[in-house]
Amino acid sequence: MAKILIIEDEAAIRRVLVKILSEENNTYQVTEAEDGLAGIELIKKDDFDLVLCDIKMPKMDGVEVLEAIKKIKPETPIVMISGHGDLDTAVNTMRLGAFDYISKPPDLNRLLNTVRIALDRKELVVENTRLKKKVSKNYEMVGESDAISHIKEMIEKVAPTEARVLITGPNGTGKELVAHWLHQKSDRSKGPMIEVNCAAIPSELIESELFGHVKGAFTSANKDRAGKFEAANGGTIFLDEVGDMSLSAQAKVLRALQENKVQRVGSDRDIKVDVRVLAATNKDLKKEIEEGNFREDLYHRLAVILVKVPPLNERRDDIPILVDYFTEKIASEYGTGQKKFSEKALKKLKEYDWTGNIRELRNVVERLIILGGSEVSEEDVKLFASK
Repeated sequence: MAKILIIEDEAAIRRVLVKILSEENNTYQVTEAEDGLAGIELIKKDDFDLVLCDIKMPKMDGVEVLEAIKKIKPETPIVMISGHGDLDTAVNTMRLGAFDYISKPPDLNRLLNTVRIALDRKELVVENTRLKKKVSKNYEMVGESDAISHIKEMIEKVAPTEARVLITGPNGTGKELVAHWLHQKSDRSKGPMIEVNCAAIPSELIESELFGHVKGAFTSANKDRAGKFEAANGGTIFLDEVGDMSLSAQAKVLRALQENKVQRVGSDRDIKVDVRVLAATNKDLKKEIEEGNFREDLYHRLAVILVKVPPLNERRDDIPILVDYFTEKIASEYGTGQKKFSEKALKKLKEYDWTGNIRELRNVVERLIILGGSEVSEEDVKLFASK
């Protein structure tokens, strides 16, 4: 049920608004406040999906109420109610964050349409916030070891800057998590984060994937297509497994970093881009440079900041924390209760050689939850976690 608050000092106008909203939709729960101070007190105590607020009121005018609500509940849409002489003020309130304004006496269709649109937008805002929290939770960096604490400290320092970061470490260690944290804690967090797995894209298609192409550039190019650099404009591009990129693509990435411009395949027109570049690799790029597989000038462009993510075998003390995190996550996914792991089971898991790192540990925990007893024991670990 949508909850609507009407802040209006004229009782007659309040009655009209309540009558219109009640007759339109009996699922609207309408609350009244006779002035701005009373309205703000209600806002502090309850969550409303929409506020209708008069501009000219005693004690506290509508502009002051708007500014106060935006500080208390910034996500709540506010529709201002304006008299004929308040139109300029009403327009100005939209610059201050009001969703819209309606004039007195309220037009039935205009009022109901504005209310419906405002409530729909509130739902979108709430859903977007929920999804962002879900995304953030999916990319939590779990652990308290010295190595992980050091990485977290680096992220706090580096994320707010525009510095490029090269993330190194074996497969399955969580390099992608570091990239997401860098983006989420940066000034670009409201912009897109575009991921490109350079190892998963054939060498003949990597340039088109990164920079786009024009129609007719090659056989299957049936229409113009923007590349990942353009899609990441205003945000971050994450070049995962950058060590697998072809030398030809490396040269174009270098130009993009130097000039903040890209050219689509088959075109000679420059397109300006504003992106922060994060890269990751499981390869020794200095060795790749010696063997002629990676450009040294590109390496120095990418590796302004180096973050080394350690293998799980170097942070075994984090294993109990990771197991607890994965059991909670898996229980939530399955819709079941969270299983416990005995102390001996956790000790046994700490003894394994985790060549597949955190990715392997997650799979083993899921297997133990499915196949183990009500409490996962040391015997369960020996039976079901063996290589």
